[in-house]
Amino acid sequence: MQKHVNILGLLYGVLGGLFLLAGAIVLALMLGAMALVQYADSGEVSGVAAGLTAAMFGTLAVIALAWGGFHAAAGMALRRHQPWSRTVALVFGVLDLALVPFGTALGIYALWVLLNDEARTLFRQA
Repeated sequence: MQKHVNILGLLYGVLGGLFLLAGAIVLALMLGAMALVQYADSGEVSGVAAGLTAAMFGTLAVIALAWGGFHAAAGMALRRHQPWSRTVALVFGVLDLALVPFGTALGIYALWVLLNDEARTLFRQA
């Protein structure tokens, strides 16, 4: 079961890295929308639309960066068999079930691995 826990930690790290990359890309889009706000005359509809777009991109970037950072941290902690990482990874496993199709597969795998009795003893020994 230790092999499955290490694979799960690696998968969490990969998913975290992908979300961090997506967050950085959306952050760059937000900066582009903010540049459009500066070039638009005040009061124009295009300036308002660019401002709303920048706000939306900023919100999505923060969410993606946080989600990726938490997944990457949980993945590293899983590979080190830290006791708190099992609980955090279980919570993220349940939340990942909504991210069809890859998050669903990862969530099912996380629940299968971390709810196993051998995995429980592995994290108790650490």
